[in-house]
Amino acid sequence: MQEIVSKAISHGVYIVTVRTKEKINGMTAAWVSQVSMKPLLLMVSIAPARYTHNLIKESGYFAINTIDEDGENYAAVFGFKSGRKVDKFQGISYSDAPHGSPVLEGSSAYLECKVVDTFSAGDHTLFIGEVTTGKLLKDKVEPLIFHWEDYF
Repeated sequence: MQEIVSKAISHGVYIVTVRTKEKINGMTAAWVSQVSMKPLLLMVSIAPARYTHNLIKESGYFAINTIDEDGENYAAVFGFKSGRKVDKFQGISYSDAPHGSPVLEGSSAYLECKVVDTFSAGDHTLFIGEVTTGKLLKDKVEPLIFHWEDYF
């Protein structure tokens, strides 16, 4: 069944970033979705074992960095190693959104969100964030699309 889902449901590739008082981290994510217009709410699904999971709980904010089709290097840097063991931002240019979430210089857009709710969903946690700020950084680019075989 998972093979059917992995081939039939498409997702973009995003880098979820977070800053606490002492740490920054980011992770590659495909399970991101808009869930409301008023207020503007986004959802990201993250496994509790991921380092970013606890950092978001501590911070209360996160950013969704959208990646275009030329950004596969970001997906690899932020997806294949744990931020517990390596500084994923070493050599990566970024700025800070108003609440401190890192914004990757190469992203096509970002949306910084304040966590307003969480839900357990199977083996993941759904973080619901109200968009506090965002910006389109590149226009007329194609999004990077998640394909299971590229990451597993």
